[in-house]
Amino acid sequence: MRFIELNIAILSYLWLKSHKRNVRDDTLTTSIFLFRQDLRLSDNIGLLEASRLGKVLPVYIYTKAEQSHIGSSSQLYLHYSLESLNRSLNNYLNIYQGDPLAIIARLVKQYKVTDVFWSRSYEPWKMAEDSAIKNKLTELQVDCHIINSSYLWEPKNIKNDTGSYYKIFTAYKRKASLFEPRKPVAAPTQLTLIHDEHNQTTLADLGLITHADWEKKIQQHWTFGELSALEKLEYFLTHHLKGYKKGRDYPAENQTSKLSVNLHFGEISPHQVWETAQRCRLFGASEEDIDHFLNELIWREFSCYLMTHFNQLPVENFQSKFDHFPWKKTKKLIDAWKTGQTGYPLIDAGMRELWETGYMHNRVRMVVASFLVKNLKIHWHIGRDWFWDCLVDADLANNSASWQWVAGCGVDAAPYFRIFNPTTQGEKFDDQGAYTKKFLPELKQLPDKYLFQPWMAPTHVLASSKIILGKTYPNPIVDLSTSRKEALEAYQKL
Repeated sequence: MRFIELNIAILSYLWLKSHKRNVRDDTLTTSIFLFRQDLRLSDNIGLLEASRLGKVLPVYIYTKAEQSHIGSSSQLYLHYSLESLNRSLNNYLNIYQGDPLAIIARLVKQYKVTDVFWSRSYEPWKMAEDSAIKNKLTELQVDCHIINSSYLWEPKNIKNDTGSYYKIFTAYKRKASLFEPRKPVAAPTQLTLIHDEHNQTTLADLGLITHADWEKKIQQHWTFGELSALEKLEYFLTHHLKGYKKGRDYPAENQTSKLSVNLHFGEISPHQVWETAQRCRLFGASEEDIDHFLNELIWREFSCYLMTHFNQLPVENFQSKFDHFPWKKTKKLIDAWKTGQTGYPLIDAGMRELWETGYMHNRVRMVVASFLVKNLKIHWHIGRDWFWDCLVDADLANNSASWQWVAGCGVDAAPYFRIFNPTTQGEKFDDQGAYTKKFLPELKQLPDKYLFQPWMAPTHVLASSKIILGKTYPNPIVDLSTSRKEALEAYQKL
C-alpha cells in the first residue's frame, strides 16, 4: 500500500507546506471561494480554478438556513473541521454568520471581486440558496462558477430510457457505472489569499459548541480535517479492506471505514476514495471486497439522486399510501428507544453507542430502525430526527432515504414483511457479545446463551450475573412476536 502513503504524503506537503501568498500584488484579479461541504484543499476544483485566476478570498458563511437545520452532533464536528481547515489556510479562512447575499455583495464591492466559486450542495434549502446567490451575482455582473465537488456523478445527468429518473438502486447503479468518475485533482500549488480585516466574526462566535459533557464525550472518538480523512482512508484500505464484504456486518470487528462523516463535510472527496480504492486491485485486493466497499459509495450517490428528483424525500412518504399508516405516538416507547432502555440488548447497545459516540454501526442502524417503525409502530420521522441530531455523519439524503427504506415507504424499499429480529440479529452478528457488552456493561456477566434474551435466563443465572430485570436492566417494552404480527397486519391493509 505504499502508493497510498506516497499519495497522502504529497497531498499533505502541498496543502500544509507549499502555499505561497502575496496579498500585496494588486495586479491580480480577486475571486471568492465559498467553502460549504468541501472543507478541504485537495481535489477541490473550484478552489484550484480560483487560485489560477489570482487572489482568493476564502469564505465560510454560517447561514440562517444552516443554523436551523444542522443537528447538535454535526455542529460539534463542523466546528472542529472548520478549525482544521483554517489551520491549513494559515488562519486566512474568513468566517461569517448571517445572510449570504448581503455578505457576498459587500465582499464583491469591497474587494472588486470578478468571480465567485463554490461547490454545489443538494439539500433543498441550499439549492434555493444557490439560486439566490447566483441571481445576486448576475445583478452585480460577477461570474459565478458552481461545481459538483461532492458526488461522483451529477444527479440530474443519470436518466432512464424515458428521460426520467431511476427508482431502483440496481438499475441506477448499472447506468451510472457506464460513466467513469473523473480523476481527483491536486491541491493548489500556489494560493494568494486575502484576509478580510473588516470582519470580526470568529469561529467561536458561531456557537457550534457549548463544551457540555456530552460534547466532550463525543469529541474524543473523532479526529478532524482533511489530513485525518486521508489517513483514515489509508488505514482502512491497508488494514480493513480485506474481508470487508463479510466483516462489515459485524459491529465488534470495526471493519467499516467510518468515512461517511468525512464525505459529508467534504474533508475528503468521493473521487479520492473511488480512485484510491480502485488502485487496490493492482495490489491483489479481493474484487468482492473492493466492489462491496465502492457499492456503499454508490448508495450514497443514489440517496442524493433520489432527493434531487424528489425533493420532498426528507419529509414526505415516497409511497403516498403510507400517509394513512396507523403510526403510534407513545412517548414512553419513544423515550425507551432513544435512551437504549428497550430490554432488547442489541437495540440498546446501538442506541447507547449513538449517544456516547455520535455514530452507530450500519448493521445496527438497520435493526434499531426496523424495531422503531415496525415493532413499536412509531413514525419514521421520529427516528429520522433523533438520528439527525445525534449522528456526526448526519446527511439529509442518506438519513431520509435510509429511514424510508426501512419503513417500506420509499423507493426500492425493504419489503414490508422484512422485520429485523434483534435477538437473532445479535446472536448472528455479535455472537461473542463484544459489541453489546461494551455499551451495556450491566450485562457483562450474563452468559452468552442469554445475552440477547436476558428475560429467558433462570433466576439463579440472573442473580449470579448481578442483574435484576426491571431495575438494573429493563424488561422488554414489547413482545417481538405480537408486535411483528400487528405490524404485518397493518402493512397488509395498505
